[in-house]
Amino acid sequence: MFDLFSLICFGSLGLAIFIFGILIGFLIKNSYRSRLFLNQNRGEASVRKLISLNFKSQNFHLLNNITIPFQDGTTQIDHILISTKGVFVIEVKHYSGWIFGNEKSDKWTQTIYRVKNSFQNPIRQNYRHVKAIQQLLEFLPKEQIHSIVVFSGSAQFKTPIPNGVFYPNQLVSHLNSFQDDVISSNRLEFSVGRLECKRYELTNATDIQHRAYLAKKFGD
Repeated sequence: MFDLFSLICFGSLGLAIFIFGILIGFLIKNSYRSRLFLNQNRGEASVRKLISLNFKSQNFHLLNNITIPFQDGTTQIDHILISTKGVFVIEVKHYSGWIFGNEKSDKWTQTIYRVKNSFQNPIRQNYRHVKAIQQLLEFLPKEQIHSIVVFSGSAQFKTPIPNGVFYPNQLVSHLNSFQDDVISSNRLEFSVGRLECKRYELTNATDIQHRAYLAKKFGD
C-alpha cells in the first residue's frame, strides 16, 4: 500500500515538475521575443530618425513599417526610401553581442556571453522584400531597387560583413554614394502613391495577420 501511494505521489510530482519546466521554457522564450520586439522598434526608430535628418529634400520620401501583399501572404518592410537616386529597401536588425553569418547561410548566429541564438539571414529576408517592391513598381528597372540591411544595435560582426550590410554610421555615406538621378520626379511621386495605396493599414490587426502568416510559413 505504501509503495503504491509513494509511486502515485512520485508520479504526480514528476508530472508537475514536467509541466512547470514547459511553462518556464514558454515564459523565457516569450520574454526573449518581447525584448527582441522592443529592441527592434528602437532600432527602426533610430534608423528612421537618421534618414529623416540627412535626407530632407523633395527628392527623398521615406515610408516606414510597410505591410504589403506578396505571393500567398504578406511581407513587412521596415523602411523604404524612395528617391530620384533609386529605391532603397531597408531591413533593420537591432542586436547586441557577436554576429556570425555570410550571404549564403540560411541562418545567422548571435552570441551573448556564450549563449547562442539563431535568426533568419536578413539578406535573404530582405530579398523577399525587394521582390515584392519590384512587383509593385514594375515600371522601374529592377537595378534601381536596392537592398540594405542595417545593424543598429551594439552588435559586432566576428565574420566579414557581407555586402549590403551596414552599421548606422555607414548608412548615410552609402546612400550618398548614389549620385545619379535615375528616377524622374513624376515617377517618384507615382511610386509613393502606388505603395501608399497598396500598403495595409498600420494596425495591430495587420501585425497579427502578418505574424500568423510567418508562423504558418516558417513555423516560428
